[in-house]
Amino acid sequence: MQLPLYGKRVLVTAPRNYAARLSSQLINKGALPVLMPTIETCALADFTELDAALSQIDTFDWIAFTSRNGIDAFFQRLEDLGISVSVLKNCRVSAIGKDAERLANFGVKVDLIPQESSPKGIIAELAKISGINKQTVLVPVPEVVGIAEPNVIPNFVAGLKKLGMNVTRIPTYTTRCLDNSLYEVELNLVRQGKIDVIAFSSTAEVSGFLQMVTSKADYQQCVIACFGPYTAANARKLSMNVSIVAENYSSFAGFAEAIANFMLFVYPT
Repeated sequence: MQLPLYGKRVLVTAPRNYAARLSSQLINKGALPVLMPTIETCALADFTELDAALSQIDTFDWIAFTSRNGIDAFFQRLEDLGISVSVLKNCRVSAIGKDAERLANFGVKVDLIPQESSPKGIIAELAKISGINKQTVLVPVPEVVGIAEPNVIPNFVAGLKKLGMNVTRIPTYTTRCLDNSLYEVELNLVRQGKIDVIAFSSTAEVSGFLQMVTSKADYQQCVIACFGPYTAANARKLSMNVSIVAENYSSFAGFAEAIANFMLFVYPT
């Protein structure tokens, strides 16, 4: 009962592989996570572009990963094609926050982990490297289906090009919106005001959620939390009233901490 989120129901909209990690952190704070992934990630329907890039992977100076899903899909395809991880020995690799640990699991050395855990942070660090404008970079990205592509990846690619880099953007996995028919029970809890917080960890989750509800009135009783300033900015562009923004967005522990601090201050038990 002394935990800061004791008894609070937090709707988790992240894809299942992320939802499990976020839910664990919320449970540690006393919360009751309610899982409602608004998007899912899955394999590409067509691997032509990805396979072509992987066949010449040793020609790239950099590989810039922006998500754990991208990492997993990239290395799964290498395995499917029978390509050794050793082909990456001539590439330098960047990753965000805890994603570097995932790359270590594949035996890959991470050369750049930005101080700011975001694609913008990668650009800021690359900008410090002499001769970066002459280098090539492969960017594994999601193929977005059923919702508008969030601006995060396009802005990242544009930023790399502004540095003068030769950018190859390659679809590596699919992100698609789920149907609201899966979530009759969960959506009713939202409408009835029985969900205390809705926790969004990406812009795509926000877009997927908005396709599932009828109007703003459906979720007006819920506190909106976003995992970092970029997701929050995009949520506000989509007319959401964001109350919680994690300052530490390198891990879900920081997100859970931000939610706990806000709820403890605004809704003390």
